[in-house]
Amino acid sequence: MNRHALRPSLALCALALALPVAAHDDHGAQPSAEARFQALDINQDGLLTRYEYDTDVALSIADTDHDGRLSLFELEAVWGPAQAGEPSAADRIVIADLDNDGQLDDVELQRAVELRFTWLDRNHDGNLERSEVASSFGERVRPGD
Repeated sequence: MNRHALRPSLALCALALALPVAAHDDHGAQPSAEARFQALDINQDGLLTRYEYDTDVALSIADTDHDGRLSLFELEAVWGPAQAGEPSAADRIVIADLDNDGQLDDVELQRAVELRFTWLDRNHDGNLERSEVASSFGERVRPGD
């Protein structure tokens, strides 16, 4: 897969992993933990590093108005409409929106990604293994765990 074809997939997966969300395909099905892991594992070494689990690509793809923030409209374009029983894009923004402006800037998104990465890294080796991603797939980050 070339780098340009990988970028949209990587951005969607980064956003989906960064926040406690479940992105859906065109048929409404959740992608698997393995599919998300493979999309993020750019060098295909079986580990996700902090470099691969980054917000720069997510912002560059999802930030369609190029203002350095992800708005409700931009997040809805990535995640699609909320499925029954799932939080809406607005609910998802609240989780990471530190300044309560209804948008996520790079600092807020980076904080959410860092929090999620640290939470997923159960063996504290600075990398995410498939088993770590799969064991907490779809769960909300619970600080203190």
